Amino acid sequence: MSAEVLLFWAFAFSTVLGATFVVAARSAMNCAMALVATFFFLAGIYVLLWAHTIAVLQVLVYAGAIMVLFLFVIMLLSLTETGLPRVALSFSRVVGAAATLGLLALLVLSIGRTRTENVPWSAAHQASFGTIRTLGQILYTQYLLPFEAVSLLLLVAIVGAVVVAKPRI
Repeated sequence: MSAEVLLFWAFAFSTVLGATFVVAARSAMNCAMALVATFFFLAGIYVLLWAHTIAVLQVLVYAGAIMVLFLFVIMLLSLTETGLPRVALSFSRVVGAAATLGLLALLVLSIGRTRTENVPWSAAHQASFGTIRTLGQILYTQYLLPFEAVSLLLLVAIVGAVVVAKPRI
């Protein structure tokens, strides 16, 4: 087993563990800190994939800017450390759990059917892989609509947080 494979499994396990803490933590602040750790572990996986630009953007944008925004909203809404009260088991929770398990099974089946043959890359493709130019070209041509939708969603979330917290200010 090579060091790269060992690092991948360490980052993958840590990412899943961090994501589990995000979902399971009762305190909003602990959820945010677990999310920061998860973002850093994802950046490590990107480095192993030779996508250094995406790894740096992961740390700067998500672990930096987005998490500062989340922490600001948590502080603005004055969420207590006790978190939200536990809610009894309901129909929507059972349906959500069943849908989650169904999607997990579908993901496992899809990964199982994926071909694992190595396809050699051309020298030109290897030289341009992961660069800012290539990332910008793909982001602003092929994925322009999802990019703008995410930016609009973040704007609506910020405005919503301010509207919710306005009576307290």
